[in-house]
Amino acid sequence: MNTIHELNPTRPNSAMVLAAGLGTRMRPITDTLPKPLVKVHGKALLDHAIDAVESVGVKQVVVNVHHHADQMETHLAERHHPIIAVSDEREELLDSGGGIAKALPMLGKNPFFLLNSDTFWIEGCTPNLKRMMDFWQADKMDVLLMLSSVAGAVGYTNKGDFTMDGDGRLTRRKERTTAPFAYAGAAIVSPKIFEHAPEGRFSLNLLFDEAIEKGRLFGMNMDGLWLHVGTPEAIRDAEEAIARSAA
Repeated sequence: MNTIHELNPTRPNSAMVLAAGLGTRMRPITDTLPKPLVKVHGKALLDHAIDAVESVGVKQVVVNVHHHADQMETHLAERHHPIIAVSDEREELLDSGGGIAKALPMLGKNPFFLLNSDTFWIEGCTPNLKRMMDFWQADKMDVLLMLSSVAGAVGYTNKGDFTMDGDGRLTRRKERTTAPFAYAGAAIVSPKIFEHAPEGRFSLNLLFDEAIEKGRLFGMNMDGLWLHVGTPEAIRDAEEAIARSAA
């Protein structure tokens, strides 16, 4: 499938949703259903992600598939917009970095949105992806991550991922410490970071670390409430948070 026309070479106009994982922490649900199709508040996690990028004008979305790939393709075929391309990883699961690298020809030359399929959020005053587009500066950033405060997240139980300076530059949490911010599963990524990437399976964290070394990994603290849906119990927690926000 052809990529969409690059109207502004510094702005994201396509997106990739990482949806090929095995979802082992979501078992037994994922024994028969791919994790991205698990419903939260009446909507599949995958559709929460696709709807978010569509709402800020993204016209083409790439979704990678592996676990229960047939179910994923059937579900995606029922959507009529945005344009959706499938990156097939049935033969080999490529991890986050390898999966994106394989899909790059479908994403175009512009920076693109990247979303995890097991995470979404309750918006604040301004849509977070719109805020990211406004904050993005292609001349100084290779990657912009949406961040959540660890204390203000639902379903997140780890020690945080990053610290952030006053300009938004990120550094990793040091061992045996905690960090104030967690990666909230949404990013803007320049395809240039894949120019010297390894072939085959690799983690996107490798390229994040290279961007940190160059001072080009940035973060934006999200407005709203991050919902991390990684386990069956987290489904209930997310739905309760949504109900409270609507009350």
